Amino acid sequence: MRYGLLSDIHGNLEALDAVLEAMAGERIGHYLCLGDIVGYGASPNACLDRVTGLTTDVIAGNHDHAAIGKLDISTFNPYAAEAALWTRQQLTPDGRRYLGDLPYVRRIDDLFVVHASPARPEEWTYLTSPWQADEAFEAMPDGVALCALGHTHAPLIFEKPNAKDRSRQIPPTALELASERRYIVNVGSVGQPRDGDPRAAYCVYDTEMKLIEVKRVPYDLEAAQRKIRKAGLPDLLAERLELGR
Repeated sequence: MRYGLLSDIHGNLEALDAVLEAMAGERIGHYLCLGDIVGYGASPNACLDRVTGLTTDVIAGNHDHAAIGKLDISTFNPYAAEAALWTRQQLTPDGRRYLGDLPYVRRIDDLFVVHASPARPEEWTYLTSPWQADEAFEAMPDGVALCALGHTHAPLIFEKPNAKDRSRQIPPTALELASERRYIVNVGSVGQPRDGDPRAAYCVYDTEMKLIEVKRVPYDLEAAQRKIRKAGLPDLLAERLELGR
């Protein structure tokens, strides 16, 4: 099976369409969306339509919950909070119900997916360090060798050689999974990368080859920026797209 993994779309239809076009040539057998379909970008309903037509294996992200009032946005920065309130006004009733019904986690065979961290997924922790990865590995279900997630908008990989050794971070390049090890892979962001590369990110996991790879694709960034500005959203949300920050 070849899984297509995408996360943190954030209402960026141009980036999502570019990713889906690239994935169409990847012989994907099953798609999974790891949350934050909406928030920041100017096309929340269109992105929801794309995702719901693509797969039923979707999990909730914190911005999905913020957009329906299920998460307190007082901790958001002012730009994120303004975007969440704008998105809340744009969503259709069906879209709000859909986002409200999404689970925090899913398991498909030996693959476990979550938006933020397997350890207390409802707290939306940013998993960025080996010590956080140690806790996350402990929280993964038995028999699961691979956890895929998003939330930080930056691809990364943590590897745990065995139960006794500490986790270690390794470069987020194409990786052949070793059968005796466990992995946590951040698949990056479709709609708002924050690793200095403005191209949209997506991930392919080939279970037969035991290969997982984060890939990048350019998209019509200027069109996405124009939509954000036309919607009256904070200009910073448009500017940061070209910086990959």
